Amino acid sequence: MMRRVLALAALLACLPAAAQDKHLYVRGAFNGWGTDNALTRKADQVYEADILVGPGNHAFKVGSGDWSDEWVVDSTQSVTVAPDKPYRLETRSGPEDYLFVRRTGTYRFTVDTRDPAAPQLRIVRLADQATAGAADPHAGRPVVALDWPTWDGRQETARFSSPDPQARLRSYTHSSSMNLRDPGPQHVTYREEAGLPRIRTGNLAFDALFALAGHEMRQDSVSQIRDGNYNGGAAIPCDCFATGEKWHYVWTRDLSYAADLGLALLDPQRVRNSLDFKLSGWRAGVPIAPQIAGTKDGLQIVQDTGSGGSWPVSTDRMSWAFAAEETLRTLPASERAAFARRALQALSNTIENDRIAAFDAQTGLYNGEQSFLDWRDQSYAAWMPTQLAAMSTSKSLSTNVTHYQALTLAARLAREHKDAARAQRYEGWAAQLKRAINEQLWLKDAGMYSSLTAGYLDGAPLHKFDWLGLALAIVTGVADADQARSILAHYPHGPMGAPVIWPQQPGMPVYHNRAIWPFVTGYGLRAAAQAGNVAVADAAYATLMRGAALNLSNMENLEWLSGQPLLLDEVNPSLIGPVINSRRQLWSVGAYIGMVVTNVFGVSARDDGIALKPFVTAKLRREYFGGAKEIALQDLRLHGKRLDVRLRLPAASREDGYYAVERILLNGKPAQDTIRLRQLGEHNDIEIVLGSLQAGQQAIRRVQDDPYAADGATFGPREPLILGLARDGGAVTVPFEPGGAEQGAVYSVYRDGKLAADALPAGEWRDTSASATACYAMEARFPATGNRSHHSVPRCVGDNIEIPVTDPRIVSNIKPVAPDAQFTMPRIAGWGQPADRFAVERIEVGTPGRYQVQLRYHNAANLVNLGISNGVKWLTVKNAAGKTVAQGVIQMPHAPVAKADTPVAYSTPLAAQLAKGSYRIEMSDFYNMSYLESNSSFSGAGGAKGPYNRFDIMGIRLLRTSR
Repeated sequence: MMRRVLALAALLACLPAAAQDKHLYVRGAFNGWGTDNALTRKADQVYEADILVGPGNHAFKVGSGDWSDEWVVDSTQSVTVAPDKPYRLETRSGPEDYLFVRRTGTYRFTVDTRDPAAPQLRIVRLADQATAGAADPHAGRPVVALDWPTWDGRQETARFSSPDPQARLRSYTHSSSMNLRDPGPQHVTYREEAGLPRIRTGNLAFDALFALAGHEMRQDSVSQIRDGNYNGGAAIPCDCFATGEKWHYVWTRDLSYAADLGLALLDPQRVRNSLDFKLSGWRAGVPIAPQIAGTKDGLQIVQDTGSGGSWPVSTDRMSWAFAAEETLRTLPASERAAFARRALQALSNTIENDRIAAFDAQTGLYNGEQSFLDWRDQSYAAWMPTQLAAMSTSKSLSTNVTHYQALTLAARLAREHKDAARAQRYEGWAAQLKRAINEQLWLKDAGMYSSLTAGYLDGAPLHKFDWLGLALAIVTGVADADQARSILAHYPHGPMGAPVIWPQQPGMPVYHNRAIWPFVTGYGLRAAAQAGNVAVADAAYATLMRGAALNLSNMENLEWLSGQPLLLDEVNPSLIGPVINSRRQLWSVGAYIGMVVTNVFGVSARDDGIALKPFVTAKLRREYFGGAKEIALQDLRLHGKRLDVRLRLPAASREDGYYAVERILLNGKPAQDTIRLRQLGEHNDIEIVLGSLQAGQQAIRRVQDDPYAADGATFGPREPLILGLARDGGAVTVPFEPGGAEQGAVYSVYRDGKLAADALPAGEWRDTSASATACYAMEARFPATGNRSHHSVPRCVGDNIEIPVTDPRIVSNIKPVAPDAQFTMPRIAGWGQPADRFAVERIEVGTPGRYQVQLRYHNAANLVNLGISNGVKWLTVKNAAGKTVAQGVIQMPHAPVAKADTPVAYSTPLAAQLAKGSYRIEMSDFYNMSYLESNSSFSGAGGAKGPYNRFDIMGIRLLRTSR
């Protein structure tokens, strides 16, 4: 205790008397968890920060710039603080605290450190300042208004004006009647910028919103980036794209989808810089295990911090390939060759190591968390954050499509570099993966791909769906034309657009759950245009324009039924959301740019030119371009050439459909819909004449619900619970109960990942066809809606071989320690340095069969949602003759803080077909993301103090199963 007090006193001595000496900050959802609000000294050892806070239930902590220090009210649970009440702070990490705010105001956060052992927090709302009536920002100018209906029968209006409507580069004033997410004026001003394209459509509002996207792209174009977890929170030089107003760093997936959607077309050099930032080789002096593949330098794509300690729990770093392909199409020829070589090396190294660490040969799919849906409790079963090995071994549609994209791009680059053998290898893997996605994940009864499977011991594709994965499957060609039509017709749309997941998760706030993300809508629009679905495209156009117009910015996300940037639920404050929401979110900006350039005007880059395939719907034409005979995209630059594109429009129609391209003229001469670069001059006039109205596809699924309903028709049930298994001769009884207060739900039993019984009432089910190794999981379903739950924790009847670390057959260079107040069993503590060794000898297998070999462990290197210190090791099983019968990577992801009721954590399994006999198991090093140079300044485990791939070992288990 005395050491903690002395350390705290030393810390307090560093606290600032002036802003330039910032040390501790109030960091929360109201400021993007950044360092904008420093605690500054106001009296002896008393520090304050005044923060303008909008409505919401805001998570926050007191923390240092690099998160090496965190102060929370209770390190074991979140606390909602009441204004004007003192709270003692614990000076260690823990769950965030919450401040509930009904109305925008300034809040004073005061930290009193006069007792170093017990600093005290008090928050008070300051008196509101009287303000004069705001002047009309459009005064004296013609105004164009866009009106949008609300979910509750009202109307919101966005208004636009320009002081210089005839200027070559206009400026705009843009206001909104809607309550904005963040405090500030209800209007913004921005202008068109030289070097960026502009549009002229006869509709000032439509022109302005495209200018807004360009303006926000420029705002996100920075010369340095920062994140509190890196470089001590100090700036890192990089001519890159920052992620948004509240997110000042570069993340692989955010950048990649943003670049693919639109940014690479406008600023390929900055995209390339950002892509380079997300590549890394090995840290100096790190021993590299012999099983690791790739070039000696290890150059590969970085998987950002995340679930369970990052890769390979999460494997969507392959999304980098989407941006790389688009950048290769748009970089000047003088720079393309060098980037192509580097991209091939990085892709190849990443592909080869993901094949070792994340590929499941039994299913032909890659393991790993869903792409971008990386808040586990938002889109996975409620029990999964405590058992991340199950998430690590699940297969998701979105992530598998990113692997498909990476394989196809790497194959093309290999052929370009005359490496036929490597190209053939990756082409083969891509074809096999496409086939596996369609065989394993397509749900014929739903007419869509499953978003994800259950984890090991189950493996069934779930009746859960996500718009990003489905859209990516369409645009990459994983889905054929019939599947694309089916997906677009079946995925549900609310009044404001398509949610990112379906059905919604009960009891969860808005973020990924119950949300629209504009970048996902951008991919939905791309898929709809490609497949000719007019209704889905019109819904996407409306979503993107409404979101930007009413929020005065391209927001990170919106509540999906109301379209609000914040749904303030005072009855259920824990469900308020979106939990965090940033203006000018990079991939939202990219989606809007792509909507205009690629979908409306039809311009997209190809390997050796441009494609021209506009998708102008009748609704878009009559509602936005009604008075125009033509619309123009001016000054689009590609490979140093200027493109001016004019769409000549037919008369507006009251029917729905899209307009076919009648003819294309390049500089007055007939042209095809794909134009090669060599056909282009320095200045090119492209005229696209739209002709007859095509009906296209009109099928769309519409759903509606009350945004405040906690368990309405848009939700799935909670997953049920198997209470235990009872064996009786050749039969097994499976007792189960609902996971919550589900009304009218029925239940299904899955045996070894296959449906065994359906439409059961709660109670129990008797399996008279049980095998000696069966594993069971349960699923709930609402008959009225068809919405289903995630699967329960699986339970198995197979025999176990359990060996604790105190068993004399355990061989380790680190000896076990006795149980203590935190751990109820002996453990080998902190095992995992590259030179550490662990083996289990003389394991007698009496019954031959398929076994899942797992470590019983605990990894407390970081929280389950953070870090780069997933335990990633190489496991080998040898028979009595010393022959290897199974080998591969196993993972020990971060686990919840150990306490009496913490579930036992087991590693991901290594499957081994074992005959009767004696075996030896050996474990050695592999690697995790902390071995990469890019993480050498990370503030947590695996960062500045060196790579970290360690955990506690409690024992080993061999579980006999059918799978």
